[in-house]
Amino acid sequence: MSTLLIQNAVLGLGGDHGDIRVEDGAITAIGPGLSIEGAESFDARGRCVMPSFVDCHTHACWAGTRLDEWERCLSGATYLEILESGGGIMSTVRAVRAADQQELEDALLARLNTCLRHGTTAVEVKSGYGLTTRDELKMLRAIDVVADRWPGAVVATACIGHAKDPDQPDQVRQTIVETLPAVTAEFPGIAIDAYCEEGAWSLGESLELFDAALHAGHPVRVHADQFNDLGMIPEAIRCGFRSVDHLEASSPEHLEMLAESDTFGVMLPVCGWHLDDRYADGRSFVEAGGSLAIATNLNPGSAPCPSMATVIAQATRRLGLSVETAIEAATAAPATLLGLHDHGRLEVGARADLVLLDTTDARDVAFIGGWNPVLEVWVAGERI
Repeated sequence: MSTLLIQNAVLGLGGDHGDIRVEDGAITAIGPGLSIEGAESFDARGRCVMPSFVDCHTHACWAGTRLDEWERCLSGATYLEILESGGGIMSTVRAVRAADQQELEDALLARLNTCLRHGTTAVEVKSGYGLTTRDELKMLRAIDVVADRWPGAVVATACIGHAKDPDQPDQVRQTIVETLPAVTAEFPGIAIDAYCEEGAWSLGESLELFDAALHAGHPVRVHADQFNDLGMIPEAIRCGFRSVDHLEASSPEHLEMLAESDTFGVMLPVCGWHLDDRYADGRSFVEAGGSLAIATNLNPGSAPCPSMATVIAQATRRLGLSVETAIEAATAAPATLLGLHDHGRLEVGARADLVLLDTTDARDVAFIGGWNPVLEVWVAGERI
């Protein structure tokens, strides 16, 4: 593996000027006046270098389009109304079932390459648009193949409790007794996820799935409190779930409980921006000591956004976060959540996943809207 010396850089948010030495894919020194014999040299010319982004909640594997439904939203239809009428997630489910695995692989790889151009080098990708054993496994296999083809890190999640299929009256039972064991056999230890919401999986149904998942050796993440607080947070804390994601409708009491626990809160501000101007209370959560990550929720319906810079800009304006907290929640914090402990950090020993920004001040990532601030991307010290 080649050696690299990035010179004349502004180092992250601190504003310090210096160099970054990279050997064997890891950062080995940070400071002024560094040198390394035979290294590839890159002159940052006084622009900012920071850790690349880690996107810890996406549904980037899908087929089809939901542009027509978006126009219905613009005319006043709510997300839950579209879901209950057989649209929303179910329209994507039908498209995914009709697609073969190669089509899913090609579409996912193209989306992840777009994320890469926007500075994301580690991404979580969920299944959840299959809702049958066959089609959930098809999605997970596509994600697995693309993880080997994409230069960054891909972490898969089996979101097997997503929407309710009206044509499968036994779906909950089938998911627990058939789909979960099949996922366990082929993808042992993968995180299991479900969408706990009115019109989707109830609290009791979600907990039944999660209890079986935990007994089968899976960690658990959960979509909860997007539109209604159904009481998932106390259960997630009790059972030791890895994260609770969304949190727009969480009661102050439940949000404080989550902040005082070891379970991550994941907030997705693009959903509010795209759907209904509802946002989680990020400031209160952080002030109460919560472990916070933010993510795109990249998907074809409620968050068609590949840009973590957009998420950071929204988080400072809508979640009440400082720029420093928002960037931490988009880099080191989600890396910890995903178990990628050497990602998302600008420090000696960290993996050299880095971005060069088109600015001398990293705060511009949050300040300037509607742009891609990323000029260069390195993955494990290799310039992409």
